Amino acid sequence: MVNNGRPQTSGESLSRGLAVPVSAVQAWRGDVANLLEDQPGGRAERADAARNRAKVLKAAERVFAERDPRSVTMVDIARAAGVGRATLYRRYPDPGSVAVALLDEHERLLQERLMFGPPPLGPGAPPGVRLAAFYGAMIDLLDRHLHLALGAETGQSRLVTGAYRFWRTHVRELVREANVGDPEALADTLLSPLAPEVYRSQRDDAGLTKRQIAGALAELAQRLLGCD
Repeated sequence: MVNNGRPQTSGESLSRGLAVPVSAVQAWRGDVANLLEDQPGGRAERADAARNRAKVLKAAERVFAERDPRSVTMVDIARAAGVGRATLYRRYPDPGSVAVALLDEHERLLQERLMFGPPPLGPGAPPGVRLAAFYGAMIDLLDRHLHLALGAETGQSRLVTGAYRFWRTHVRELVREANVGDPEALADTLLSPLAPEVYRSQRDDAGLTKRQIAGALAELAQRLLGCD
């Protein structure tokens, strides 16, 4: 849906047909802007630093893919990249932060689609349909980049990333738009099936297909938030 020649955001959709204060819409926009700024990649960097970063991330992608991501150490990444540990630590405090940087580009693309893309993932579809589309997109992202997600976002560390806060803001506003339950309480509940370790267990231990998992989550979304 387009408003004044540009895509309508989720926050703008809340102001139509629902008694949502303008201040709430503005707060949503502010939350999203802050979350985007919190994520890596926003600052200009020197050419040599950019080359080192690209070298480290390329090597780290390979290391995370070749072994259990949760066992990867900074020594492993530094050795694979051919840089000293001091060089690595100047930018990244731990292996999880390296994995977060690798995930960032993929997650940013999805964030842009949620804010400005066509429905049902982007604005313009009912909240239950949008949540189902979000689940499908997230399951696809997890399936392609599970090794990185396991290295970056397991346990408590998942809850403090900028990406998780962005997903939480999006889901919370869909619940608010559907006018069901407590948006603050339901946001984390609805995101819990997307924990990387949960998806790994469903896919690798239980033998469920990506289509089965996404389908079950779509049914959950539409039953809770409605599909009309």
